[in-house]
Amino acid sequence: MRKIFLLLIAVLMIGCGDQGKKADPGVDLTDEGGSPWVVDIEKLTMDNINFRTAKWTGGNLQMAVMEIPAGSDIGLEVHNHNDQFIRVESGTARVVMGKARDALDYKQSVGDDWAIFIPSGYWHNIINTGKKPLKVYVIYAPIEHAKGTVHRTKADDPHHH
Repeated sequence: MRKIFLLLIAVLMIGCGDQGKKADPGVDLTDEGGSPWVVDIEKLTMDNINFRTAKWTGGNLQMAVMEIPAGSDIGLEVHNHNDQFIRVESGTARVVMGKARDALDYKQSVGDDWAIFIPSGYWHNIINTGKKPLKVYVIYAPIEHAKGTVHRTKADDPHHH
């Protein structure tokens, strides 16, 4: 009976992953905000398996790590009350920005080690143009998401545009 129970648990755990992904027991989802924190941000970004994980949320600043699957994007959006900084740790992407949803006149291809600065009020999207996941970290000022936010997939983001 015990063997059947353990087998059932194993089958359930395998079937619960998002799009074939399984939760990595070594990935810490804790938001460290409010306390001093020093981190190897490249390792943190590269180890992230979620669409978005908020890792440090303070009173005026927030840092999240993201993984954008090949062929996907962050989603066209605008933040009217904060600026954004996005750094590409790994992958290739196309950045589009503009002052209106239908006027995305700023376009740039980016890759490893590129930085993207998005002023508040600008519509923007980051499109993964590579064959591997795009790994980025994002800094919002002021904060954009609730402390401890974890979106395992893009569809989990209630503000997805």
